[in-house]
Amino acid sequence: MADLKQFAEQLVNLTVKEVNELATILKDEYGIEPAAAAVVVAAGGADAGGAAEQSEYTVVLKDAGASKLAVVKLVKELTGLGLKEAKDVVDGAPSNVKEGVSKEEAEGLKKSLEEAGAVVELK
Repeated sequence: MADLKQFAEQLVNLTVKEVNELATILKDEYGIEPAAAAVVVAAGGADAGGAAEQSEYTVVLKDAGASKLAVVKLVKELTGLGLKEAKDVVDGAPSNVKEGVSKEEAEGLKKSLEEAGAVVELK
């Protein structure tokens, strides 16, 4: 059990670069696409036709607004980044908070960040 706790701690403290690298490894070596898997589960595996709708979104933080500290904490919570990395994302605005997420997840992130006072755009 202690090994799982240590593993979870390592996951929580991954940088954005490390998370992207992990996603690539999961996709290339194991055929697991984290964002795509969430979309399939949420959609129930349906939707085979219709117009080509955008399936992956990027959540872009345009401005932290007046409550910068609250936005930093929220970015940390929503992304699993460390405090320094979350602060760097907020300080570097406009910057990507999350890339390659489903429409539902992107809209949820946008709503949460806007409630904290941030200006957010979906691409």
